[in-house]
Amino acid sequence: MQRFHDLLSEGVRRFLADKGVTDVRPIIQYTRPDFEGDLTVVVFPLAKALRQRPDAVGAVLGEWLVQTVPAVERYEVVKGFVNISFSAEAWRRFLLEALPAAGFFPRAERAERIVIEYSSPNTNKPQHLGHIRNNLLGWSVAAILQRYGHEVYKVNLINDRGIHIAQSMVAWMQFGGGATPESTGKKGDHFVGDYYVRFAKAHKQQQAEGGSEETPIMQAARAVLRRWEAGDLHIRPVWLKMNSWVLDGFAETYGRMGVDFDKTYFESETYLVGKQHVMEGLRQGLFHRKEDGSIWADLTAEGLDQKLLLRSDGTTVYITQDIGTAALRYFDFQMDRSIYVVGDEQQYHFKVLKALLQKMGAPYADAVHHLSYGMVDLPTGKMKSREGTVVDADELMDEMVAQARRLSEELGKVDALSAEERERLYHIIGMGALKYHILRNDPQRRILFDPAESIDFFGVTGPFIQYAHARIHSILRKASGAARPETAAGYAPDGAEVALIRQLYRLYDVFANAVENLSPAPLAQYAYQLAHQFNAYYHDHPVLKAESEPVLHFRLLLLERVAEALRESMGLLGIEMPERM
Repeated sequence: MQRFHDLLSEGVRRFLADKGVTDVRPIIQYTRPDFEGDLTVVVFPLAKALRQRPDAVGAVLGEWLVQTVPAVERYEVVKGFVNISFSAEAWRRFLLEALPAAGFFPRAERAERIVIEYSSPNTNKPQHLGHIRNNLLGWSVAAILQRYGHEVYKVNLINDRGIHIAQSMVAWMQFGGGATPESTGKKGDHFVGDYYVRFAKAHKQQQAEGGSEETPIMQAARAVLRRWEAGDLHIRPVWLKMNSWVLDGFAETYGRMGVDFDKTYFESETYLVGKQHVMEGLRQGLFHRKEDGSIWADLTAEGLDQKLLLRSDGTTVYITQDIGTAALRYFDFQMDRSIYVVGDEQQYHFKVLKALLQKMGAPYADAVHHLSYGMVDLPTGKMKSREGTVVDADELMDEMVAQARRLSEELGKVDALSAEERERLYHIIGMGALKYHILRNDPQRRILFDPAESIDFFGVTGPFIQYAHARIHSILRKASGAARPETAAGYAPDGAEVALIRQLYRLYDVFANAVENLSPAPLAQYAYQLAHQFNAYYHDHPVLKAESEPVLHFRLLLLERVAEALRESMGLLGIEMPERM
């Protein structure tokens, strides 16, 4: 894939050598979309070395490249830049020779060991739309880094202790009457989540009656938390039972979503390790104890604040378990990078975590990287877990599949499929719509999710891209055989075909951008552009009724590569690409 870059770089070096300049390295970049050209030479360093005006050097360079480098067809000088266009013959050779051998994606020069943490749900409620963005983003970034050649480990940290979990436990003990997911026919995480909402309602009612935050039910939850940390033999079995219900529910949700993990950590285990590290830091004089017995870190020298690490009663806070998890993770993986996929409201938290680990001299402190993302809103407003107004992940997936079923049947495109094949297809389309709508946006951007908009077969959606892929495979099936490159070699592509090959070439750079920015968005946007460009091309270029064998096989080969690029780019988003729709 570096062939054009290398070809152009060598041409510029020869141009400079003819003028006695050997110590300037050419800067080659992709031409901006709003200008004509394939690659651009940055002229400013050359002009400085030659002591001439950039536009004058650019004109001489461009003309020299056209005359001496066969692949260069024309050039355009724009101030200090020379935009180079390659010939149709060069693009034909790229499609037939370079692309099959090299593939679409660059590889890392040095493989890193990377741990990426995502999901991190609480065991007091089911996952919701916010978790969907977290899960899909984390899984996709892991897939991108792994495809780049890094050694990637996907981990989950289950938040299975704390006051919120105690609240669900108290509500079930007070109001449950021995009910279970089995006895009620409810999925385990939904079952427990109902009691979290039940606790909030009881607390609010008691507040209204007593006028105090410390209501009887809240006091009961705090007592349960203290008894849990003390290892109470009556509380621990309830906690284990309720957690098992939720974890079973999570496993089902992850399976439907298509995300997985290499290792799962539990806060109920990691907080003890964190506590040990805090006490060791106190012994070394890194932290200090206040009069009430609480332990703090002074991070003002780092431009942060005073940070509580252990409460006066000895109980831990979130940062304590994160210290412990970081230590366990390094013991397990000795990672070069530790990426935390967590919402942007936790940016300060991760600055504190990194500063604390650096203060403690942890060898993995600099590996900490917070991949933050914006929240997901709905047309109806912000979600609130305690009030039970969240968009449940399972219900949303059900809705997406149902919409895929309704739209597909309205279009009448599935009549030839069996009932089993249809249901499988509805799942692929529905989940493709959901994943694409979430991942096509830059992670930093706060997004509004509209289920109906996300599944439009004619919009900027996953199903639009899936349909283009299926359409190509329909053509290839009718062709009754693979394209023959040796026959295709006799055809010279026209302008639209060159433009489509150029788009295939762009995937190399798009993927590198996704790796650098830890973002699936460039790949999602690229896939739509390619699908849209293919549709326009196919409208004007018959394939099966091509005028000659060389044209037929060239176009079949081009379509095979387009389908492959769509499948590769969408696959890194976790989106399946059906061959029939």
